[in-house]
Amino acid sequence: MSIMLSKIAKFQSFDETLDAFERMERVFEGRSFGIEEFNVLLRAFCTQREMKEARSVFVKFHDRFKPNTKTMNVLLLGFKESGDISAMELFYHEMTRRGFKPTSFTYSVRIDAYCKKGCFSDALRIFEEMQKAGFPPTLEVFTTLIHGAGIVRNVLKARELFDEMRERNLQPDVGAYNALISTFIKCRELKPAITLMEEMEENHLAIDNVTYHTLFVGSMNSSGIEGVYELYQKMIDRKFVPKARTSVMLMKFFCVNGRVDLGIELWGYLMENGHCPHGHALDILVTGLCSRGKLEEALNCCMQFVEKGMRLSDSVYRMLRKFLEQSADKADEWKELNRMIKKLEGFLPPSKGHAIGNLSIE
Repeated sequence: MSIMLSKIAKFQSFDETLDAFERMERVFEGRSFGIEEFNVLLRAFCTQREMKEARSVFVKFHDRFKPNTKTMNVLLLGFKESGDISAMELFYHEMTRRGFKPTSFTYSVRIDAYCKKGCFSDALRIFEEMQKAGFPPTLEVFTTLIHGAGIVRNVLKARELFDEMRERNLQPDVGAYNALISTFIKCRELKPAITLMEEMEENHLAIDNVTYHTLFVGSMNSSGIEGVYELYQKMIDRKFVPKARTSVMLMKFFCVNGRVDLGIELWGYLMENGHCPHGHALDILVTGLCSRGKLEEALNCCMQFVEKGMRLSDSVYRMLRKFLEQSADKADEWKELNRMIKKLEGFLPPSKGHAIGNLSIE
């Protein structure tokens, strides 16, 4: 029911969504719709950030379905996701006047909303309210606040919150470490961030792609190619395979800084570990290789890419053809690449922006 209503709310009108809800009530014979089904309907609009419609539904069915705390939290979360803090707070105070009691989740939603908007002092105020109401802060709340401290570049408060977690016998997880690492990087404090990564290893926490990506960004801004290469080597030694976003960023950084050799090394590492690099990574690498006259390496990378069942971009294909027109000794490799592209077209029909194979150099 939740899946269906969410799709209808996304692609159809407000009235059609309400009509679908009423038809579902008729279809489910023997089941009387209550507050749980009503909450599902509200969530469908909130998921699409259609808060005007969600509020209209709430007013329309308020007398029929008696709202509960979950109803309030669903709507509060919807206002938070829509980015309208004023509407969220107005709704919150309206609900408390109606007699609803906030839950730990209610406070968490409000804290997250203020943190994301950069209103860190307001988030701390609600954090204090939460504790006075008798709700002990969770690991997720601390992590949210640390992220909030990072947004306003308050590294001292972020560190204080991180230490407070341990004082409350809450063991920081990967998300909490990543939040503090991100705060250090935003404040251009690379050494403490790397120390935290080492601490994660000592505590047997798995370093994930968010950790590496954040540290690579910090290294690029603070220590240049030497710092990035040192972190890159640590990543390789740990046999960690970065995700597409990180690999594309590394490929661009290597090629822009004249280290195409590292770009080829990264390409080979990804292939060896069964990960086909993203098309943008190939575009960047082939551009760097061709501009340095390394046509054989560029052709090999393209062949490996097509062999994995991936489509070459038209821009890379045209660039290769332009450079190969000046190099007759690569005619056989060029024909082989075109043969592979043609073969792939038998399974994947041509699409805009992708290369169409040609068995001759004109």
